[in-house]
Amino acid sequence: MSSRKFSILCSLLLLSGVFPGYLIAQTAPPKSNPKPPPQSTKTPPAPATPQSTHYPILLLGHGSDPIWSVMIGQKGPERLDRANYPPIVLEPSAVARAGTGEAWDYRAKDSATSADVTIHLTREPCVDAPGGNASSAAENLPKPPQGKSAASAAPAAPAKNSFSIIVEHAQIGTLRGCARVAAELFPKIVNQSEDDDDDKKKPPVATITNFKVPTAIAFINPAGKIIVSRGAAKKIVPAVGPATGTELSLSHDGKKLLYTRNDSKMGSERTIVLYDFDSGRSKDLVHGTVRQAFWSPDDERVAFLQSQDQKWQVWSFPAATPESAKTLYSGIVDSLHGWIDAHTLLATDAQNIYWIGDDRPQQTLPLKDIYGDAFRISATDTIRVNPVNSDLLLVSAKYAAPPANAPADASGIFLYEIKARRRVVLITPDQWASYAEWSRDGIQIFYTRRVSPTSSTTFRIFWDGSGGRRYQDGTDLVVGQ
Repeated sequence: MSSRKFSILCSLLLLSGVFPGYLIAQTAPPKSNPKPPPQSTKTPPAPATPQSTHYPILLLGHGSDPIWSVMIGQKGPERLDRANYPPIVLEPSAVARAGTGEAWDYRAKDSATSADVTIHLTREPCVDAPGGNASSAAENLPKPPQGKSAASAAPAAPAKNSFSIIVEHAQIGTLRGCARVAAELFPKIVNQSEDDDDDKKKPPVATITNFKVPTAIAFINPAGKIIVSRGAAKKIVPAVGPATGTELSLSHDGKKLLYTRNDSKMGSERTIVLYDFDSGRSKDLVHGTVRQAFWSPDDERVAFLQSQDQKWQVWSFPAATPESAKTLYSGIVDSLHGWIDAHTLLATDAQNIYWIGDDRPQQTLPLKDIYGDAFRISATDTIRVNPVNSDLLLVSAKYAAPPANAPADASGIFLYEIKARRRVVLITPDQWASYAEWSRDGIQIFYTRRVSPTSSTTFRIFWDGSGGRRYQDGTDLVVGQ
């Protein structure tokens, strides 16, 4: 063996003693490849799904004690209806989940008074019944009363009342009831750009269509003549001398008209006259310092004002015997505003409004509460009680200070809810509106509007301020039926 081969052999023996595992691993026969470690089947967590703060949409909330309904649309509360009151348009603002459960808080504004409105909605089975009794509420839910409320459509079976609802109005108070999904009450939803103008974003207001057109009216035409109209027939009330008639009051059957005739140049001597439509004849009833005669609701009695010792008092007489007129209320008043029911009259002095019955005020309210700061109190104002809701007053009065773009003697009309102390102005100040009267269905309002410095005529609007249009050439219109 050569010295070179011997040196290589010694080196290998030496390495095998120092790194025996390494040499064995290098010389061991290859093994089959082990299986790769299993891959994880878990996927990365997805971003949390955003929770809607406005679910569900297109709801009808309703209650039966009292009867009311509210529409909640895509942007929030749109409209609040109450039986025998005009609908309230709502301006939605914020909506948020209440806690972590299925509950939501909606906030809005009363568009007419800017009062705050909050609606609490909770997803839970709900049955609404008068007094809170657990029974089927289908027959107690708001239905469309004479076209007053498109939101008051009767809902489906009580099983669909999947939400409880509480409406809190800063002026009206708290309303409790149930709610259901009611997409059928809303117009078709279309995608709208965020850049839509403000008019397109305003909540929709249903048009009032189911109302009763008066069939008997009386008014003063542009020539100063009194006209009585029943159906298609119209008659001119014959004048006695050069005097003209004012302060019209038409009986509820539309057949008899009361008016005041001035008999002296100074206006102190007057006569209350009765005109019969069928015969076309007039009859003097009461003469003296008298004015403002009104028929009772059953047309059986007449109330009027008469001055005693230069103080106005309320008198009355049976329609068949005017000679038996006597004092009904001996207190001092400035104006009479008609009957509320067969036993109660409405009158005012310079400071208060009185509900008078049995020769005494049954209720008194400061006129300042009704008029607020925008209007001033005057003996020429008119106040009319809604025929189907004695809590709702229609007031015609002059502004305390003329608003911008209004004449110096600007006059307007407004509604006032006695219980809620809610005041809603119906006519813009530039129209100069006065002598407002209700229709018998309590939905329409007829008023005298100045259309030029020398001309006025009669317009009609609905009680929510919509549907304004020219109605009749003439002024001081009153409704019989």
